[in-house]
Amino acid sequence: MKMTFRWYGKDDPVTLDEIRQIPGMTGVVTAVYDVPPGQVWPKESIQELKEEIQKHHLTMEVIESVPVHEDIKLGRGRYKEYIENYKENIRRLAEAGVKCICYNFMPVFDWTRSRLNQTLKDGSNALVYYKEDVDKMDPLKMSLPGWDASYGPEEMAELIEAYQKLGEEGLWKNLEYFIREIIPTAIDCDVYMGIHPDDPPWPVFGIPRIITNEKNIDRFLKIYDDKHHGLTLCSGSLGCSLDNDIPALIRKYGAENRICFAHVRNIKVLEDGSFEESSHLSKDGSLDMAEIMKAYHDVGFEGYVRPDHGRMIWGEQGRPGYGLYDRALGAAYINGIWETLEKMSDRDSRY
Repeated sequence: MKMTFRWYGKDDPVTLDEIRQIPGMTGVVTAVYDVPPGQVWPKESIQELKEEIQKHHLTMEVIESVPVHEDIKLGRGRYKEYIENYKENIRRLAEAGVKCICYNFMPVFDWTRSRLNQTLKDGSNALVYYKEDVDKMDPLKMSLPGWDASYGPEEMAELIEAYQKLGEEGLWKNLEYFIREIIPTAIDCDVYMGIHPDDPPWPVFGIPRIITNEKNIDRFLKIYDDKHHGLTLCSGSLGCSLDNDIPALIRKYGAENRICFAHVRNIKVLEDGSFEESSHLSKDGSLDMAEIMKAYHDVGFEGYVRPDHGRMIWGEQGRPGYGLYDRALGAAYINGIWETLEKMSDRDSRY
């Protein structure tokens, strides 16, 4: 297991100096953030980012993410050109030593929440998704992380309508085309492509979402039978639905060598299906984090892992979900479970 940490570049309030002080941290997960979706990343930008990270004795082996342009998801406009650009980005990142690319195929919106700083019982604040709030939200007037601010209300309305007309099967068709185009390039470059599940794993504002459960993940992986075509298995995203058995999914897809990257976090699911993001500790949420890590250990997972979203604690201010302190605690907690599993395994092998 290789412990990593999400870093949003030089504008991130969390610095590389701080990240390198987290015990067990090997590298950062980052991207080139000043290039619009669909365009080719300059080699100079990639190299500059890598050198800055290496100066702090960390690696840049995982990129999260190379955004997929909406034209690709909708199968319209300049989608073929954007796919060729995507292939070139895979090649350029491989040249820089990148081993894994995390991406998603969520229409319009990335992870969706209704509040960014809900105060929890312990005084911390966290990202939450309250269904009652979401039902009242107008996507044409809201701005949250993961919502592309480059679209005006009219453009956003057109996009939403286009996806509603496209439907699930239309989205599947375009995803299959995209995968069959890019995975040969990934294989040639020995880069593992890990799709991130939809967050939350159900339709939002009447827009289809398809990477949501075991049945759909099975369908996705069958598109291309190769280990370079795999998953970023996010316990928090899939775990928003209690129908998803996270340890079972890890054991299944881990045994098939289809998990490229692991996002590990807890989530507290409420009675009405809403959820609050919690600390990583098992008892604070609805997921058994020890069992999740045991599943990774049982399948011999040697890939990349990162503590995912964290609460804001101890008065920290910063990017919602991406403060330093709680994610660092999460990394320490994950490492603690892993070390225990490793030592127990070593002990058992001696007897």
